[in-house]
Amino acid sequence: MPELPDITVYLESLEARVAGQEIRKVSVASPFFLRTFDPPVKAMEGRTVRRVRRIGKRIVLGLEEDLFVVFHLMIAGRFRWKEEADARLGGKIVLASFAFPNGTLFVTEASKKKRASMHLLKGKSSLDTVDPGGLEVMDASLEEFSTRLRLRNHTLKRALTSPKLFSGIGNAYSDEILNAAGLSPLALTQKLKDEKISRLRDAVIDVLGEWTGRLREEFDGRFPGPGEITAFRPDFSAHGKFGKPCKRCGTTIQRIRYAENETNYCPRCQTGGKILADRSLSRLLKDDWPKTVEELEEGL
Repeated sequence: MPELPDITVYLESLEARVAGQEIRKVSVASPFFLRTFDPPVKAMEGRTVRRVRRIGKRIVLGLEEDLFVVFHLMIAGRFRWKEEADARLGGKIVLASFAFPNGTLFVTEASKKKRASMHLLKGKSSLDTVDPGGLEVMDASLEEFSTRLRLRNHTLKRALTSPKLFSGIGNAYSDEILNAAGLSPLALTQKLKDEKISRLRDAVIDVLGEWTGRLREEFDGRFPGPGEITAFRPDFSAHGKFGKPCKRCGTTIQRIRYAENETNYCPRCQTGGKILADRSLSRLLKDDWPKTVEELEEGL
């Protein structure tokens, strides 16, 4: 699913196109997409977008009269933009469309499992209901990061991807961060020494900062196409690289698979040469590994 670097590019692309623009017409094609009923969808029409912001992995359009449209794209949800005021986009993948004077914003989901969602909320306090409360890692001090990391005794993989602990990090970038830090995805947070926590925080800032910059440069103001927001990038070091050589040491990247989740790691750089076989970790995985995408998003 889109994570902090991808969401940042989406936010900036949306800000440039819809901020200050009036929503003229809203069409919701999928009954599973809209998760609220009050205020009604029609309340968006005729309202101007005042602000575009992020809450965790959710994207929020702040409208006039204290209305907020909250999108959670999940795994396969994506935005599309067409520079036509009343554009059309065919196919069953369209969840909703928003017509503006300068173009049309579509939300699509190329999956049979309809997980993407939209909430229409009234009042700033209502945003608390969709905020998982994760720490904004790019702005946090080392002390704040360390305190949050040690809040629960989870594996590093679970802790980094928990939206209740850290904001905007998911399966893909957690693999990249742990690879950059040279840390095992199964190291336990409350047993991690201060030096390794500092190394992990540096890797978080470096990896997320680098990829945000790279994506900004790649799109250069252009609205990202649906296939361009992806969890599998050719230049990644670990995520999606199972069976490929580690860029740092050349060792073959390994993986742990559990239910719908997967983590990729270098056994030489991250686990002291140890291969983390799924079958030997059954108890740990049962206790500390999310079994579904929904569980992953719910956090702790």
